[in-house]
Amino acid sequence: MKLYGAARCHKTQDYRMFFDVEKNGDYAEELRGLYENRKLNFQTITIGKKKLRNSTDKDLNKWFVKPSQIKQSS
Repeated sequence: MKLYGAARCHKTQDYRMFFDVEKNGDYAEELRGLYENRKLNFQTITIGKKKLRNSTDKDLNKWFVKPSQIKQSS
């Protein structure tokens, strides 16, 4: 999933708030359930059983971008 938007856009802010575990108790509980310590370990992305936490841009590209989409530098 990718969200493209701008900080000034109210709809972008709505979408960001939707996924904010500090604002959504149900999502906070789901996130706690992913970790034995039951803490809100932020920036966690799940796809199936895979879990990505505190990712870099390189990590995200590996997960979300097909190799054929990555521009090769000349």
